[in-house]
Amino acid sequence: MFPMTRMRRLRRNETFRRMVRETELHVSDLILPLFVRPGSNVRNPIKSMPGQFQLSVDTLVEESKAIRDLGIPAIILFGIPKMKDALGSQAYAADAIVCRAVEAVKKACPELCVITDVCMCEYTDHGHCGAIEPNRDGRPDVDNDKTLELLVNESLAHARAGADMVAPSDMMDGRIGEIRMALDEHDLSDVPVMAYSAKFASAFYGPFRDAAESPPSFGDRRSYQMDPANLNEAMREIELDIEEGADIVMVKPALPYLDVIRWAADNFDLPIAAYNVSGEYAMIKAAGANGWIDEKKAAMESLLAIKRAGAKMILTYWAKDAAKWLAEK
Repeated sequence: MFPMTRMRRLRRNETFRRMVRETELHVSDLILPLFVRPGSNVRNPIKSMPGQFQLSVDTLVEESKAIRDLGIPAIILFGIPKMKDALGSQAYAADAIVCRAVEAVKKACPELCVITDVCMCEYTDHGHCGAIEPNRDGRPDVDNDKTLELLVNESLAHARAGADMVAPSDMMDGRIGEIRMALDEHDLSDVPVMAYSAKFASAFYGPFRDAAESPPSFGDRRSYQMDPANLNEAMREIELDIEEGADIVMVKPALPYLDVIRWAADNFDLPIAAYNVSGEYAMIKAAGANGWIDEKKAAMESLLAIKRAGAKMILTYWAKDAAKWLAEK
């Protein structure tokens, strides 16, 4: 009891604070999302995500070298194709933009882990994450089972191009099992699957849709992305993906769902990833630019909170900045 117990004793100086610190953020925790598009010498600023760019393959390679030199272990690639169609055929074409990007980055930086996002929304002319068919009410909707074949084709194309890991983000039922079986059947059993398992229908994705040029042309994605109110459903989704063969499971977004990350880390033995999404990034960027908060401190506190909640790896647009800030310690 007070005064014998004084919690402030170990907060008096930075040495004590470092010695008793429970959670440490490391550069090896970070994965940087990158957007690649056709062309050469392309570095298009993303207006709603200051400091982020759409890159052509050649500028992506140069960016990848800088990322490697900062000690960041991995990137995840999102493709913006030259043309889009109803079935997103440029997602799985042999010369798909992501496939060409994977080949180029792995040639230049073989030690950098290249993960590919597996989804259809960037490649379809309607902006939804799969094949569209009329539902029982006659309204257009994403056909779950027809979409599985497209996702399998995309995963195989990326893996054949040299992707170190594929990351399905579409939220179709059964897609992890189908992708896992297809990889195994095509002598790609060593390619891990990182499942976007608990991906919520969030308001925080807006800037990403600008970056990937993938807003839905009708409706929304609530019929396949999760209701933000549901924790038990998230646990069922994660459990099903593990049963289907996922090697890593992800919670997305991160900051509004720290409770989901914590619950997953406490109840499953697989590594937990978390996506610090575009809206989370844009909010702090905007507040920092206006002088309302300290961007560096807010960003690092956010990443630390995600790590403390139980994430083993964090997908974040701050990866490069965070690597530099960590090196300054």
